[in-house]
Amino acid sequence: MKKSSGKSSGKWRWVKWLFILPLLLFLAVQLYFFLQIWWWVDHNPSMTSFMREQQAALQEKNPKANIQQAWVPYNRISNNLKRAIIASEDANFSEHEGVDLEALQKAYEKNNKKKKVVAGGSTITQQLAKNLFLSGSRSYLRKGQELIITYMLETLMDKERIFEIYLNVVEFGTGTFGAEAAARHYYGVSAANLSAMQAAKLAVMLPNPRYFDKHRDSNYLARRTGVILRRMGSADLP
Repeated sequence: MKKSSGKSSGKWRWVKWLFILPLLLFLAVQLYFFLQIWWWVDHNPSMTSFMREQQAALQEKNPKANIQQAWVPYNRISNNLKRAIIASEDANFSEHEGVDLEALQKAYEKNNKKKKVVAGGSTITQQLAKNLFLSGSRSYLRKGQELIITYMLETLMDKERIFEIYLNVVEFGTGTFGAEAAARHYYGVSAANLSAMQAAKLAVMLPNPRYFDKHRDSNYLARRTGVILRRMGSADLP
């Protein structure tokens, strides 16, 4: 009887560790994200997950290929671009705590209707969380991790710092990341000198930048740019 009890005890120890080890691994990953974000409060990221992913894809075709990105401080990025992106991507950015629950609900309903994940309802902070650490894949598991990172960003950083990093790392086209590289790539000017029209067009490109990099004269891009131009005046900057 004692021998049987010992075998049973050993079995349950293994079962216990099958639950504990994944939990410890999960917590270790979250700690890594937290410490990395804490470092970025006053240090600028050099590469993001999205940048590494696209650079690797470009180098498959050309081993010497590199992404284009140049960091510029918040006050050297045109307010036109800041207002355009808030108007286009996240009108309540200055007010919410990282997540727009109404937008998430609409995305959930749309995904249910389509029977797959086609919309995310992401705020600027959520987009930054994804760009910094995750991939472009769509799943509820990845969305859950994105939300955790989002709340870490909002806890450790103020809105202006979140937006500054976002403006410097967001993808604007094939191999083109950040406001400065985008302004140079599309218009031959600095990020500080973007006009309202130029800024509105760049903001409209964000949901699908690689496509619009190749289709810069699309009718949709022109129409949507006009809409964002009209909304920019009411956009609140952090």
